[in-house]
Amino acid sequence: MTTRLPETDLGRTRRARRIGRVLTETHPDAHCELDHSNALELSVATILSAQCTDKKVNEVTPKLFARYRSAADYAGADRAELEELIRPTGFYRNKTSSLINLGRALCERYDGEVPGRLADLVTLPGIGRKTANVILGNAFDVPGITVDTHFQRLVQRWGLTTETDPVKIEHAIGALYPKRDWTMLSHRIIFHGRRVCHARKPACGACTLAKLCPSYGTGPTEPVAAAKLLKGPRARDLAVAVGLDPDLVPQQAVAAEVP
Repeated sequence: MTTRLPETDLGRTRRARRIGRVLTETHPDAHCELDHSNALELSVATILSAQCTDKKVNEVTPKLFARYRSAADYAGADRAELEELIRPTGFYRNKTSSLINLGRALCERYDGEVPGRLADLVTLPGIGRKTANVILGNAFDVPGITVDTHFQRLVQRWGLTTETDPVKIEHAIGALYPKRDWTMLSHRIIFHGRRVCHARKPACGACTLAKLCPSYGTGPTEPVAAAKLLKGPRARDLAVAVGLDPDLVPQQAVAAEVP
């Protein structure tokens, strides 16, 4: 029996970079899944996405964005009307308060514009560090790492960090990758978490990262069982990427809403 030596910092960095390269090939379609056309819309959509799927948020925002076009519109919103518009996203009373207060803060402190600095964004109502990094990376092209539940789960499964605090995870993973890659890396990891490496039962036997993952075997490794766990419109492409018959992926998995 051979004893596996502890991974060195250099070894972990090299493995992390390989994971990043594989993810780039696996998820060429990775992107921010919240529909938006400017920084304010992305800020609002991200606030609405708390405890809600991106798909549901995207169903709500077209009508919302047509009604509220500026920070001043949110600041002066009729609470009952705004609550009704965002009700399907859940926790609509708290979210309504966040949106109204966000509008007021932007008008009072930033001339109605969403600021492009992390230090400013995290002072705004409804916007924490995770939300701020989403806004920076996708509205301002400022590299940022978004530590959501999928990101945290995957980097821990991959053994890239043992940290549990989101800010410490952000810094630990940021140290492993070039800064220019942070935003897209976040999208790809989140895509992988939603489509392959699920929380309860990851599709280990249909994962392009199997050889790089110390947690391989957490989910089914048998190809047929694993292929059935893939989700999303590219589920069959994901199966092909690991040499599996795409017909092993059921149609309902292709049409399934990613979590």
